Amino acid sequence: MKIILKFCFVFLLGALYVASPLMAQVPETMQTETSEPDDDRPLDDIVEKRIIDDRRVLAYQPLREADIFWEKRIWRIVDIREKMNLPFAYPEMPFFSILMDAAINGDITVYSAEDDKFSSKLDASEVSTMGASVDTVTTFDPDTYEETIQVVRNELNPEDIKRFRIKEVWFFDEETSTLQVRILGIAPLQDVKDDNGNFLYELPMFWVYYPETREVLARHKVFMENNDASPITWEDLMEMRFFSSYIYKESNVYDRRLKDYLVGVDLLLEADKIKQEIFNFEHDLWSY
Repeated sequence: MKIILKFCFVFLLGALYVASPLMAQVPETMQTETSEPDDDRPLDDIVEKRIIDDRRVLAYQPLREADIFWEKRIWRIVDIREKMNLPFAYPEMPFFSILMDAAINGDITVYSAEDDKFSSKLDASEVSTMGASVDTVTTFDPDTYEETIQVVRNELNPEDIKRFRIKEVWFFDEETSTLQVRILGIAPLQDVKDDNGNFLYELPMFWVYYPETREVLARHKVFMENNDASPITWEDLMEMRFFSSYIYKESNVYDRRLKDYLVGVDLLLEADKIKQEIFNFEHDLWSY
């Protein structure tokens, strides 16, 4: 009898020892009918895609000054209203929003648009207020029948940015005997209008130094038509030059833009002539 009682006593102690952790659960961690569901969203795809997230940006090939015997600086205009440039205006994440968010978060350095030599840095606070405007709105109080004027701030709409400037350098590398190009900077252009909404001119908002921006651009995908399974990044798009543009300036002794002395069709023909001269330069170095 004593053995049976001792066995029952040991069994009860063991049961209490096992059940004590379950009884000591924190109420916040226990799931009940009134508990909020966990924020475990389903995968919005058939497989988790991490190739782009895990990829690293390849560094540029090292260059020596002695290996560069020819170079020319070119400034281009990218108009996102062209069919080939429509990914720049992708509504979910426009290219301008990528640059703006990275600048405000301090991921990239932004330079003043006073010149295109990256000489003056801008703070994140200065960038966040760019393009914003202040307006007055009249509100009516139905209780007192009084009208009051309130000052409101209008943020810049990314869809208003239609064009970008690109500064690049074309050079011939003696080490590899190839003509190469590297982008130096990108600047979004903002339209300036009068009080009636009529277009006056456009100005660059800021410049970003492209070699330092490659890491950020490599983390953002570009929408590609016809095949969602083979996305590329903005860094890929820039390096592959998968965009349409036209030349508006080349390095010259007068530091003039093409539109300073040409207009209309003549301007486009001169831009195409400069492009052909660059490509013909490499071909003329060889004999067949």
